[in-house]
Amino acid sequence: MKKKVSLFAGLLLVVGTVLAACSGGAQPSASTPPKQETGAPAAQTAEKKPQVFRANLTSEPSTADPGLAKDATSGAVVRATFDGLTRLDKDSKPMNSMASDIKVSDDNRVYTFTLRDAKWSNGDPVTAQDFEFAWKRVLDPKLAAEYAYQLYYIKNAEKVHTGKAKPEELGVKVLDDKKLEVTLENPTPYFLELTAFYTYYPVDKKIVEANPKWANEAATHVSNGPFKMRSWEHKSKIVLEKNENYWDKDAVKLDQIDFAMIEDDSTALSMFENGELDWAGQPLGGLPTDAIPALKESGKLVVHPKATMYWYKLNTTKGPLSNAKIRKALSYTVDRKSIVDNITQVGQVPTMGMLPQSMIIKSEGYFKDHDTETAKQLLQEGLKELGLTSLPPITLSYNTTDRHKKIAEAVQDQWKKALGIDVKLANKEFKVHLEDLHSLNYDIGRLGWNADFNDPINYLEMFRDAKTGNNDTGWEDTRYKELLQKSALESDPSKRTQLFAEAEQIFMDAMPVIPLFTDVDIWVQNDKVKGVQVDGLGFIDLKWAEMVQ
Repeated sequence: MKKKVSLFAGLLLVVGTVLAACSGGAQPSASTPPKQETGAPAAQTAEKKPQVFRANLTSEPSTADPGLAKDATSGAVVRATFDGLTRLDKDSKPMNSMASDIKVSDDNRVYTFTLRDAKWSNGDPVTAQDFEFAWKRVLDPKLAAEYAYQLYYIKNAEKVHTGKAKPEELGVKVLDDKKLEVTLENPTPYFLELTAFYTYYPVDKKIVEANPKWANEAATHVSNGPFKMRSWEHKSKIVLEKNENYWDKDAVKLDQIDFAMIEDDSTALSMFENGELDWAGQPLGGLPTDAIPALKESGKLVVHPKATMYWYKLNTTKGPLSNAKIRKALSYTVDRKSIVDNITQVGQVPTMGMLPQSMIIKSEGYFKDHDTETAKQLLQEGLKELGLTSLPPITLSYNTTDRHKKIAEAVQDQWKKALGIDVKLANKEFKVHLEDLHSLNYDIGRLGWNADFNDPINYLEMFRDAKTGNNDTGWEDTRYKELLQKSALESDPSKRTQLFAEAEQIFMDAMPVIPLFTDVDIWVQNDKVKGVQVDGLGFIDLKWAEMVQ
């Protein structure tokens, strides 16, 4: 027997600091946008001015393909142009979207999704086969999708991805064009949050099979979301326009979104102040750190907590960073409090563990911040184990923004003063930086991680296997993997947390990343901008955005 699922109760997700700039009042339904205090007249005339929202992306999106999206920049574009079975509301809770109805079996392992009538931007009907095709495509090793492991909750997904099962053995069954049955490996309380994530989005099977490069250019890009891509001037500008074929088009108020691509945060802020942008800062771009005090004092700065870690990943496969004691020495040396007080300046929390504040297990952390004496001892022990007398040259890489540069310079200086070591800095264009991390072509690399859903497993599972798409450190541990596998079978919340605690201890003893702080989103926006949803996970959704005239 199956039961109809309630999307607003009984879910694990509890994050959701409500953004002042977001809508208030009742939660949105799938067919009704969040209510906004816009001050706009009730009746709109046919001559109304087109609504155009202008914002800056710090860099060129790495992709516009939901199956390959892996970063916040590409995620923002994909989330605007595609729609999943569910979609997150402003409180990070899932609501029906492409699915008009969802039923769940009594054992919470079988989900039956009924799709609403919907079309792709080219007029093709969206079918259950498109979802099945999209998920099997992500699991095909040939695609090299870094987020493939997010589908492992589906029965046999991991086996399909690793070649131990055939694609037809995946726990996904098309019952008809409008019905999709999904069988999970184990009950997963947050599965409907996962189906709102872009790895679970559909793609137009007919288009993708005909042209593998369909997502590289606006002319061939086909989507099913609130907006469609009109133009893509690479490394310059992306223009999205309202998708007239979107099933919920009446909820979409914006006629057009203009995304500029300007790496320099000061330039982007100047454009905002000159009226050339309606939004500057996160989650789409950045703000210059030097401008933050004045923006705070003026009351223009929006500060929004999120479940995001800012850290430095370490390549554990080569050189001196293959030694855990040297990795720990570098981590212990960092003065996180100084960084959040003097550089980031807007409430970031120094974090001495791998989990953000909203899901933290050991609040006091696994080591002391700025513990230089222990760091010096660990460095000498590590060098001795490697048969070295001094640390060979290493490089800290980061993608080009003002904030990343200043943080890197501060950490470089701290390592020099405390440990007497010289670390080179290298800034790179974001797409290149990500590619180098993924191919282990780096020593130390900056990266932030936005939670996909508010549960520790979202962070822990990233490092389960050395070849997991977003690991990027080369580190893995047998016991760590066993603990995560046990947690998937554990229904007792307290016992599950104990398994997570043991796993995090193993991870922090190995230190494949240097955690710095739990981050926040900061931005400035035009007073006319209403309805932009930035949730507690750091996701931005422009479906309900509007420009009040």
